[in-house]
Amino acid sequence: MRGGERQRLILERARAQGAVDVRGLAEELAVSPETVRRDLRVLEAHGVLRRTRGGAYPLQPRAHETSPDPRTRALVPEKRRIAAAAAGLLGPAETVFVDEGSTAELVAEALPGGRPLTVLTPALGAARRLSGRENVTVLLLGGQVRGSTRSTAGPWVDRMLSGFVVDLAYLSAAGISLEHGVTTQDPGVARTKARVMRMSRRQVLCVAHTGFGAVSFHRFAAPGEFDAIVTDSGLPASRARSFTRAGYRVLRV
Repeated sequence: MRGGERQRLILERARAQGAVDVRGLAEELAVSPETVRRDLRVLEAHGVLRRTRGGAYPLQPRAHETSPDPRTRALVPEKRRIAAAAAGLLGPAETVFVDEGSTAELVAEALPGGRPLTVLTPALGAARRLSGRENVTVLLLGGQVRGSTRSTAGPWVDRMLSGFVVDLAYLSAAGISLEHGVTTQDPGVARTKARVMRMSRRQVLCVAHTGFGAVSFHRFAAPGEFDAIVTDSGLPASRARSFTRAGYRVLRV
């Protein structure tokens, strides 16, 4: 693969996932980590990426948004396993927050039926999946609809959240690292996620293995603030152990 083609693929990955890490790209592209770092330097020089320790995040959004979002088609089997495991952590919770993103939407679908449940969500897809269920009350948070994630965001969402306390929050992220914490691209979304962390009694982070080591622009939590971090078996056991040694509960499914 030529350098230009490889760099284009790296940029596409960064824009789709919110961030990329050197190790993961090296494995995917079958090149050395130094080759990936060189590509990242080129992309940074063109003003489309900002390098971080061990990875990079995009500086420019996609020129246009497509529907459905490409992220909904990526790693679907892995995300379904994550969603099923996360839903299994519901316990006695009666009030739940379900975040934006394709994995969180699958969590909504996987939540068990046959019991009273109130769900707060900014995600249109999650609300749609739950709205017809018996005994489930869905509160769709109002705000500006973001086409890229098909969810609401902005100060209206934050004002609505300020009046609630929920038993359990299912959250998503663009990246998670031991050094930089749990991050996302958009400052407004990061502010909302941080508020949800404060207003919930328990927190579960749902993130595919591609998010480990990735660092995006805005930090909203530390890994240790979550009761559980649920990911897929694509995360090497050695990397999962680095988090468990730090005292974090990581579930690989």
